Amino acid sequence: MTSSSFQRTIALPAPVCEQAAQHLEQAAHRAIDGAAIPLKAFRAAADNDFILPATIVEQAAACLLVLATETAQTVRPSALRATISVALRLRDAAELSHQPAISSRFW
Repeated sequence: MTSSSFQRTIALPAPVCEQAAQHLEQAAHRAIDGAAIPLKAFRAAADNDFILPATIVEQAAACLLVLATETAQTVRPSALRATISVALRLRDAAELSHQPAISSRFW
């Protein structure tokens, strides 16, 4: 009997994916470690109905938080809020993917 690995995926709204791709582009230009992989995935997300592996979403959120930290003193507050907002939406989506679909309290 063979076992197949189950990879959690997350369906994100198109605007969130587009915003994340824009911010990840900035992260890649600033050479933030690990930004290239999620950037490529988010660019291709439209071809997959905006469904991404949870690990990629988590990595993207971390990269965007690093970007926010590194640019906090040099960008407009609105730009900083936009970056943080997208990062937190990605992080929240990734955290939700770790929760079981059915709570044991209903059993």
